Amino acid sequence: DLIFDLGCRKNLRKTKLLLNFKSVMYPFKEIESKWQKWWNTTSLYKTPEYPSKNAVQKKKYYVLEMFSYPSGDLHMGHLRNYVIVDLIARYKMMQGFDVLHPVGWDAFGLPAENAAIKRGIHPKEWTLSNIELSRKSLRLVGIGYDWDREILTCTPSYYKWTQWIFLLLYKKGLAYRKPAFVNWCPNCQTVLANEQVEEGKCWRCHSYVTKKKLTQWFFKITDYAERLLNDIDKLDGWPAQVKELQRNWIGRSEGVEINFELEGTNKRLPVFTTRPDTIYGVTFLSVAPEHPILEEITRTHEVNQYIERSLSISEIERTSKEREKTGVFTGKYAINLLSGDRVPIFVCDYVLASYGTGIVMGVPAHDQRDFEFAHKYGLPIKVVVNPKNEKLSPENMQEAYEEYGVMVDSGPFTGLASQDGIKRITEYAEQKGIGGFKISYRLRDWLISRQRYWGAPIPMIHCERCGIVPVPEEDLPVLLPEKNVDFTPKGKSPLAAVPEFISTECPKCGEKAKRDSDTIDTFVDSSWYQFRYVDPHNDKVIISKGKEWLPVDQYVGGIEHATGHLIYFRFITKVLHDEGIVPCSEPVLRLFNHGMIKDEKGQVMSSSRGNVVPVGSFVEKWGADTARVAILFLGPPGKDGIWSEEGVHGANRFLNRVYRLINENKNLIKEATDLKDSPLYRKLNITIKRVTYDLENFGFNTALAALMEFLNILYKTEERGPIFGHSLYVLIKLLAPFAPHLSEELWHTVGNKESVFKSTFPSYDEEKAQEVLLPIVVQVNGKVRARFQVPEDASDDEIKKQALSHSNIKKYVSDKKIERIVFVPKKLINIVCK
Repeated sequence: DLIFDLGCRKNLRKTKLLLNFKSVMYPFKEIESKWQKWWNTTSLYKTPEYPSKNAVQKKKYYVLEMFSYPSGDLHMGHLRNYVIVDLIARYKMMQGFDVLHPVGWDAFGLPAENAAIKRGIHPKEWTLSNIELSRKSLRLVGIGYDWDREILTCTPSYYKWTQWIFLLLYKKGLAYRKPAFVNWCPNCQTVLANEQVEEGKCWRCHSYVTKKKLTQWFFKITDYAERLLNDIDKLDGWPAQVKELQRNWIGRSEGVEINFELEGTNKRLPVFTTRPDTIYGVTFLSVAPEHPILEEITRTHEVNQYIERSLSISEIERTSKEREKTGVFTGKYAINLLSGDRVPIFVCDYVLASYGTGIVMGVPAHDQRDFEFAHKYGLPIKVVVNPKNEKLSPENMQEAYEEYGVMVDSGPFTGLASQDGIKRITEYAEQKGIGGFKISYRLRDWLISRQRYWGAPIPMIHCERCGIVPVPEEDLPVLLPEKNVDFTPKGKSPLAAVPEFISTECPKCGEKAKRDSDTIDTFVDSSWYQFRYVDPHNDKVIISKGKEWLPVDQYVGGIEHATGHLIYFRFITKVLHDEGIVPCSEPVLRLFNHGMIKDEKGQVMSSSRGNVVPVGSFVEKWGADTARVAILFLGPPGKDGIWSEEGVHGANRFLNRVYRLINENKNLIKEATDLKDSPLYRKLNITIKRVTYDLENFGFNTALAALMEFLNILYKTEERGPIFGHSLYVLIKLLAPFAPHLSEELWHTVGNKESVFKSTFPSYDEEKAQEVLLPIVVQVNGKVRARFQVPEDASDDEIKKQALSHSNIKKYVSDKKIERIVFVPKKLINIVCK
């Protein structure tokens, strides 16, 4: 008990330097190896094909972390996600649930391909070797997966069904091919979906993204925009921040689409606006550089140069508020079909094809951006909305008037309030067939073509006679060739240069044809993987048995996927639900976003920074349970945590103290009934309640704090009778989800035969779990200055510390010298100062 006694003193940091903790460490290597083998032998993690049922409810719990990318040996920055989910799985197992806790690998994708190119090896070889390393680390830490359900997206048995989903969407009119200006990463040499562009940069390599015109495959996710938006309200178990990010990304706007007309033609130029009350004030149109209408307009050399220059600039830079707005007159005019005005058409880099129709009406008097543009290019400013009881003059305006007001110089709508004018103009446009009410979305269709090798081939065939023909389902999977492929990025699809892959026959006419040479975005792989886990070996249909496990009860991962993976995830779930393939229209009930692990300098752990703590060497030195407890005790799991050597020592010291106390008293330890009320019994119930609440609410660090506090109480307990023995018995079970190996060892040490995870998680007596609080009066020089309450078992030092940190006490003693503190235990503190 020397360490415990010294650890209670204030000079703990000095003490730690004097003691060799290795000399008192419990034999974690022996224990962890022993119980990992036993768990495997006894099939502890084997998931039943169907969750069991009773008369009241299905007792099932499907818990899942976001798909793992096999980047090599794991480090502590990776491990937080796995440990959190494993803790939840073990806790639910002890609550009597059948638990599905599967594992798989998001094995296709650019990082593996780029790493393989750099090393001169095949992406498959690189990927599989990384998976093996990651598997080894996860087994070393004792993550409790049902390994029989393991999936790899790069195996034909998996990507067959990714291709099948592509064909399903094609049949439903939700997959189509078209030429378009797309996001192009010059470093990765491939296109990116809008969701994969972050602040104008590639989400993978952080190179600035440009625009490039290519013919690509898209999924029509916009057909589901309204459902994706409305159903956010059903996601009660999702963080508010994620839901708000999704709402903003989908970006629903109600407004009016009104047609202008290209002068001298019948060509309509649709414009979306939320302010049709200002349409009589339009003095120019702005067109996005990538808009297809520009191909129908005879363009000057100046216009062509401007478009080329604009497309080389990232969208975030083009739309920056700080950047000066630029444009070039196309030489063409449009006709305002309401006012009859002839307005010039400009191509402007600040207009994006992804917003509205890609054509924006310029109303300088009532939009600040247009106001600045008009001044720069000498365009007229026409006031059509005045503030109430005020008349604006274009010559005197210093800025645009953007509020609602009274319409002026607006034909038959003059004199209307803006709100009334919006309604009336919308109705008029509908009657005349030149526009009408329109809902616009920021969300754009999901671009899924990739010009890289390491992905699932797109299952389509191009025939000169029949056009584009889907591969028959019975011919799936279309296998990715593994030999004689030059996968070095060249800006075009590597598969196009593989004759034995690209050359085929048309399934309709039998003539020579070519396969599609692009591969599928790996986000498609991860949009449905949660369904594969429930029926992982089915080669006949995508899912048949095990649907009772759906949906996922708890999903854990980073918030960075809020507007990418999590939207795709929801979209594909809805498609499969509409087809009657899955029983749920949303993939998961509850979502938790964990924070990152940083080093002591506050930098995120990263191999590129050289600041990682590898899992393998750490577990070799400290053990898996120390790793788990250290990670869980870092702080609130929803926030970033700072990894420190001190935290590791603290976690290890805690486990050693548990080990010693149980072994020293193992003859006393047993489950007891008929326990008499006592302070220790009440503290036991309070601890069970706190740990249970924290486990249900992701308060893993505070749950561990409660266990550490209770352990301290047990060490101080002098009367070691039935309540003490029962408390130790319960402590083992409370600790089990956090430190499974040590808990299993101690559980068997005290005479149990089955796994601790087959036992029932402790329950508490609500009446006995109420903390008794004592009132404390605080005086300064004899005058009462504060009152607070403390638990009845609070130590004298804790009470003094709380008194001195009280805001009111600080006010009275901050500029004085404290001479002494008079303490009446559990009642009163008098601070004497001058």
